[in-house]
Amino acid sequence: MTAVDWGERWSEVRKLLERPGPFTHPDFEPSPDTLKMLQENIKVLVIGAGGLGCELLKDLALMGFTDLHVIDMDTIDLSNLNRQFLFRKKDIGRPKADVAAEFINQRIQGCRVTPYYNKIQDFDDDFYRGFHLVVCGLDSIVARRWINGMLLSLLCYEDGMLDQSSVIPIIDGGTEGFKGNARVILPGLTSCIECTLDLFPPQVNFPLCTIAHTPRLPEHCIEYVRILLWPKENPFGEDVAIDGDDPQHINWIYEKAQKRGAEYGISGVTYRLTQGVVKRIIPAVASTNAVIAAACASEVFKLATSACTPMNNYCVFNDIDGIYTYTYEHEKKEECMACSQVPQNLEVRLTDKLKDIITMLTESFKFQMKSPGLQAMVDGRTKSLYLHSPASIEEKLRPNLKKTIEELGLADGMEIAVADVTSPTTILFKLKIIE
Repeated sequence: MTAVDWGERWSEVRKLLERPGPFTHPDFEPSPDTLKMLQENIKVLVIGAGGLGCELLKDLALMGFTDLHVIDMDTIDLSNLNRQFLFRKKDIGRPKADVAAEFINQRIQGCRVTPYYNKIQDFDDDFYRGFHLVVCGLDSIVARRWINGMLLSLLCYEDGMLDQSSVIPIIDGGTEGFKGNARVILPGLTSCIECTLDLFPPQVNFPLCTIAHTPRLPEHCIEYVRILLWPKENPFGEDVAIDGDDPQHINWIYEKAQKRGAEYGISGVTYRLTQGVVKRIIPAVASTNAVIAAACASEVFKLATSACTPMNNYCVFNDIDGIYTYTYEHEKKEECMACSQVPQNLEVRLTDKLKDIITMLTESFKFQMKSPGLQAMVDGRTKSLYLHSPASIEEKLRPNLKKTIEELGLADGMEIAVADVTSPTTILFKLKIIE
């Protein structure tokens, strides 16, 4: 590889860092040392090495960030190659994080990308505390909520005042076809992911009667297997939930959906569509990924150098009919379940059954939990009300689902601890008995 003239290479970046300007942050001091600081001191974590992640790694590496880390739990599929440009056909089947890191490390001299072929839940708070900024290129709302909760849990408060040195900014990007958004989250200071759950697109659900009796689309066949056949046949054991990233699970659903389609003369059931329906995947567009990744990378650069005031704090992008962008401040929700520091009330009736409480936690627009487990403080000790795993515990606690609040010995003012996959920490609720 030809040696790089580092001085010439960063000439455009130096113009931003060594000159004052009308949009610079009040704390910004032009200096040739800023670029050196960015290259030698700033440690950035990129979550996701898919369509957005590939663009983000490329952009950040070319902007001068040399200590990048990337987490992704997926392997490369043929369908990824049309937009995830760090991958080639020979890479199919390999971990995305590993291949993306190898490509950037080989292509961009001086950049070190460290890959992690893991789930974000595999790492503890010490791992995340080691980064200056976290950039998300995720296609999962659950993963967004989890990392949001993790960085909120790292905040330190002294006499009720936030220690701002404990704040690790999140720069989050999302795309949906020809639409996208980029946002800057300062945990504890600005609105977080939980504050803005209503901004995420609602999931498409098909009527159960259509799925069960009059299917017309290949999606109906897939949903029939996912919703009705899977819990009935338990192909991988009782109480084993569907994992959209497990090829065995997807292949079983795919084959059963094909048979269902053949019975009703419905064609179009493919493995890719099956995975898309199970994982609620929205088709991606390469140009949208590029625009949103560029916006996110710009915000990372602003936060790392103070060369410009960061976006405040939410930008939407739409190029379905022409190109439209709009930036506005999304305010914190005063009673946000994650970041408000306000005790959460859970309003129930004495006649409500435990299964009704769980339904409220999963179906309520406010909570949107996935599989909550509940424990209560009763007479000074912790009492498990319902847990989804392990299976032996779930079976033992299952009768509680049909018991009322009164029968469970719960009363007004008692604390309920709720654990869910959407959060790395348990959430405390205070029971409020209503008539």
